[in-house]
Amino acid sequence: MNSPDITHDLFLDGAVTVVQPARGYRAGMDAVLLAASLSAQQAESIAEAGCGAGAALLCAAHRLAACTFSGFEREPGALALARLGVAANATQQRVTLVEHDVAQRLSELENRFDQSFSNPPFFEPATVRAPSPARQAAYLAGTPLKAWILFLHHVTRPGGRITMIHRAAALGDLLELLVPRTGEIEILPVRPAPGAPAGRVLVRARKGLRRGPVTLYDGLTLHDVPGGPGTLRAADALRGGALEWK
Repeated sequence: MNSPDITHDLFLDGAVTVVQPARGYRAGMDAVLLAASLSAQQAESIAEAGCGAGAALLCAAHRLAACTFSGFEREPGALALARLGVAANATQQRVTLVEHDVAQRLSELENRFDQSFSNPPFFEPATVRAPSPARQAAYLAGTPLKAWILFLHHVTRPGGRITMIHRAAALGDLLELLVPRTGEIEILPVRPAPGAPAGRVLVRARKGLRRGPVTLYDGLTLHDVPGGPGTLRAADALRGGALEWK
């Protein structure tokens, strides 16, 4: 499908095609890092909450080719683009898309997936200047962060992992919501250059385990110097390699 309103963008060194709007929110590094941070056993079922046009979902499905995926998305326009992406990557047999609002936790979804992940909207509407209408659903947290975590917790089987990427400034909120519900919490800061404050955090936890250790890793540095080429570790993740947490 060719249209001036959409683009077919190559991710993971050209291995994955993502169909995105030509204007408005366009997925990038956060989606790739989230997908790179996942690990799974063969034949696991994995859910993404708020899959958007499918960038993280399709990158994860490419990396973890022995697993099945379900992407949940409430915006029909984003879901239509995700369907085009699934077709472009010939992953129809392993990737299912569902129109669904994460604020709703249906009984038939409870404990259904081996693990789950999400890159939720980052900003509260009252705290930032309003973005363009095409970007609002992806940037503004119309659904509270608690609802996202409750949905991920709801659909994940006991013992399964929940993985998220978010603003580093939201780490306190993430931990406040995760600690009563999960254990084995791990935190991987993502910083642009050595010595720079982290702008993002990857957080994962295991459902059904209470308390236990909270591990803060040194983190991922994206560039050896500000504005310079990517570090070997970051470049490997962006090419489709696994992002090691330690």
